[in-house]
Amino acid sequence: MNQPTRKDGPALGIWPLAWPAILSNLLLSLVGFIDTKIVGSLGPPAVAAVSTGNRIYFILQAMLMAVTAGTTALVARTWGAGNRDEAERVAKASLGLCAAISVGMTIPAFTLSHPLASVFRLEPQTIDLASDFIRWLAPFQIAFAVHFALGSALRAAGDTRTPLAVGALTNAVNVALVYAFVYGRLGMPRLGVAGAAFASGIAFTVGALVFVLLWWRGALVLRVGPRRVGERARVRRILDIGYPAAVEQLVFQSGFLGFLWIVSLYGTAPYAAYGIGVTILAFSFLVGFGFQIASSTLVGQYLGAGDSDGAMRSGWRALRGAIAAQTAFGLVIIATARPLARFMIEDAEVVRLTVVFIYILGSVQPLMAIEAALGGALRGSGDTRFPLFAVFCGLIGARVTLAAFFAWRGFPVEWIFAALIADYVVKAILLTNRYRSGRWKTVLAAAPRPA
Repeated sequence: MNQPTRKDGPALGIWPLAWPAILSNLLLSLVGFIDTKIVGSLGPPAVAAVSTGNRIYFILQAMLMAVTAGTTALVARTWGAGNRDEAERVAKASLGLCAAISVGMTIPAFTLSHPLASVFRLEPQTIDLASDFIRWLAPFQIAFAVHFALGSALRAAGDTRTPLAVGALTNAVNVALVYAFVYGRLGMPRLGVAGAAFASGIAFTVGALVFVLLWWRGALVLRVGPRRVGERARVRRILDIGYPAAVEQLVFQSGFLGFLWIVSLYGTAPYAAYGIGVTILAFSFLVGFGFQIASSTLVGQYLGAGDSDGAMRSGWRALRGAIAAQTAFGLVIIATARPLARFMIEDAEVVRLTVVFIYILGSVQPLMAIEAALGGALRGSGDTRFPLFAVFCGLIGARVTLAAFFAWRGFPVEWIFAALIADYVVKAILLTNRYRSGRWKTVLAAAPRPA
C-alpha cells in the first residue's frame, strides 16, 4: 500500500521510522550489557548498587517523561498538518522546559543521595555504593534533558536517524570511559561504581553538545525556528498532554520500587539477578520501543493530516512488527540464558536466579510488544491518560499485589518474579481494547494548520 505524501500525511512508513530507533536501542542495550559486565566483575553488591541508582533516576526523570510525551504528540500532530513553524516552537519550548526540570532534579539527587539509596533494604556496602553512583551522576542531568527533548522532537518529526547517530557516538564514548574509570585504565583514576556514573554523565554531555550544535547551526529537520510567540500557552499545552505520562512514570517507578523492595527482602543475590536479567532482556524489549516510536510518530502525523483510518492502520502495523521482533529476540535469549548469565557474573546463586528470571520475562515478550506498540500509538494521539490507567492496573493492581501476597505467604523468590506475568497480561488486554475502540482519535484537538 502506498504511503501518502507530506500534504496528505506522513511520507514514511513503519519500518523506515522503526529501524533507526531499533538499532539505537540495540546499541544502548549492548552498552548496558557491557557496562553491567564491567561492573559485575566488582561483585553482586556493585551490580545491585548500579541497578538501584538507575531506578532512582528513572523516578526523578518522571517530569521529563511528561514533557517528551506532550512534545511527541504536539510535534507529530503539527508536522502532519504541515505546520513546521509550530513544530519548531514546540521543540524549543520542550528543550527549555526539560532543562529547567533537570536543574531542579540535580539538587535533591546530589544532597539526598544516601537517603534515596536507602529506600531499598540492602546491605550497608551496597547502599553506600548506590549513593556514590547517584551523587556522581547528579551534575549531568541537563545533558540527559537535552537528549530527551531534542531526540523526542526529532523522532516525532520523522527523523529517527539523527538520534541514532548521536546515540551511537554517546554509547561509544560511554563504553570507553566506563572501562577507564571503573578499572583505572587509560591514565584515569580507579573509581569503581562511581566511575560508571561519571563515565555515563560525560558521554551524555558529549552527545548533548553535538545535538545542540547541530540544532543551532540549522542542520536538523527541526531548526531553532521563529521567535517565541505564545510560549506560556505552548508550555501549558505540552504539560496538559504530558502530565498523565508523568503520573504514569511515577506510578510505574513507584511500582517498581515496591516490587524491588519485596525482591530485596530475599537478599542481594535475587536483587542482582533482577538487574542482570533486565540488562540481558533489554535486547528484546528495547526493540519494541523502536516500534513504539514509529507508532507514536505515525499516529500523531496521520491525525494531524486528518486521516484517522491511516492512524489506526499504522498502530496495527507497528504492533505486528513489534510482536514478531520481540518474540524472536525473546526465544534466542531464553535459549542462551545460562551462558549469558555466567558471562555476566560468576556467583552461582545469582546465575541460577538470573536464568529463572529470563525464562519468566522472556515468555511474556509478545505481551510487552503490545504495551510498547499500542501504548505508543495512544500517546502519539494525545491519549496519555489511558496508558496511566493500564500501568496502574497491571503494575500496582497485579504485579506488586501478587508479589506482596507471595512474600507474605513465604513463597520463594521465583514466585515473586512470576508475578510480573499477571502485570503484562492485564496491560495487554486493556491497551488492545482501548486501541480497538478508536476513542483515542478525538482526545486531542486537531493541530493548527499554517495560514
